Amino acid sequence: MYAVNAAAFPTDAEARLVDALRGDPAAWLPGLSYLTEAPDGSVAAHALLTRCLVGGAPALALAPVATAPEHQRRGAGQAVVRALLDAARLRGEPLVLVLGHPEYYPRFGFVPASRYGIRPGFEVPDEAMMALVLDDSGPVPQGTIRYPAAFGV
Repeated sequence: MYAVNAAAFPTDAEARLVDALRGDPAAWLPGLSYLTEAPDGSVAAHALLTRCLVGGAPALALAPVATAPEHQRRGAGQAVVRALLDAARLRGEPLVLVLGHPEYYPRFGFVPASRYGIRPGFEVPDEAMMALVLDDSGPVPQGTIRYPAAFGV
């Protein structure tokens, strides 16, 4: 897991973030860290969901999502994200947030979080902070996102 995150980004900050999140019992959710394997058995992609809060209500943060450079643009990243979102939906999780590329995440159903009255506690372009409602049987929480301390925001 560390290797794929370190290889997918310019620094190993995301790999260290995963390790820090794993050590945070309030953030880490067993069963919501997924890997996809390449045909040779190596790790092709990794995605992680951890607990965050929106206006005090539980939600999930999708980060990081990493695909090894040799497997990028081949569907490994999409496969791991789809599987992880399905797992969260089956667990009854209501909401997932992601700060990411506005061209990539809408394919999974993400829309700007501001549509729901959700905002980060820091400055980012509106289209980059996105939300996906997994369970619309209740009201969508509104307010400021509180990330786990490991995110440093």
